[in-house]
Amino acid sequence: MDAYVMTLAFWIIAALVVFVIIKSTIQIVPQQHAAVVERLGKFDRTLSPGLGFTVPFVEKVAYRHSLKEMVLDVASQVCITKDNTQLKVDGVLYYQVTDPRQASYGSTNYVLAISNLAQTSLRSVIGKLEMDETFEKRDLINVAVVKALDEAATNWGVKVLRYEISDLTPPDEILRAMQLQITAERTKRALVTESEGKKQEDINIAQGNRQAAILKSEGEQQSMINYAQGEAQALLTIAQATAASLERVAQATQTPGGMDAVNLSVAERYVDAFKEVAQKNNTLILPANMGDMGSMIAAAMTMVKAAKPAG
Repeated sequence: MDAYVMTLAFWIIAALVVFVIIKSTIQIVPQQHAAVVERLGKFDRTLSPGLGFTVPFVEKVAYRHSLKEMVLDVASQVCITKDNTQLKVDGVLYYQVTDPRQASYGSTNYVLAISNLAQTSLRSVIGKLEMDETFEKRDLINVAVVKALDEAATNWGVKVLRYEISDLTPPDEILRAMQLQITAERTKRALVTESEGKKQEDINIAQGNRQAAILKSEGEQQSMINYAQGEAQALLTIAQATAASLERVAQATQTPGGMDAVNLSVAERYVDAFKEVAQKNNTLILPANMGDMGSMIAAAMTMVKAAKPAG
């Protein structure tokens, strides 16, 4: 019985030894990872993703690194600007291990190293800018920090991809002053906009009044021209009608019985005129021989005969 127990214990120990040896021999590296192998304490090689092997008791996997892009939240810090203003700055750093060997032996802790260097570089960059510029030139600050980090992180096997400022917080009194400045600036812009609008309104009204006056004067001018042309046309028409009437009268006096018709017309007009005078209560100065109708008609006919053309 004792021999059986001892044999069983032997095989169990042997199985455990074999298991340990196999486990230390087979190395499985996940995707986007790398394993640094040391042989007798010295760097030997880097295992790529997949199945790898090491020599038991001689080689070991000393370091394992993720090759993915990593995010590092840089601790907030107080930076002093060129105009001696304190700013509390928070940032986020993005980096990636590009050389597993350098990442293993270049620094005892590359994460802490790039974090501290990021803070130092950030203080240096912000110290060259005034407070207002820090809000306007965030991209410039980010690029400057990345450039400073990338030069140093090369020795650590790390590639700094980008740095982003997540928050810039000035002191409370500076915030209040900035708020007052913003309010004053907006009030100023509102007043300028209002004055520009009033100015444009006055210009539009003046231009409208000027255009209205021009149109009115042009209308009055055209109206006077039309009236004058109408008067001239009326006078011309009356003159033409009068001339035509006189020409027809003159032609009628040369026909047989024409003079008798003229005598009759003159007599009728004389009677009508006298009748009109008698009906109206007017004060008129009449010729002394008003009652002698025959002499008046004779005088009128004398004038008609004098107007006849010779021939």
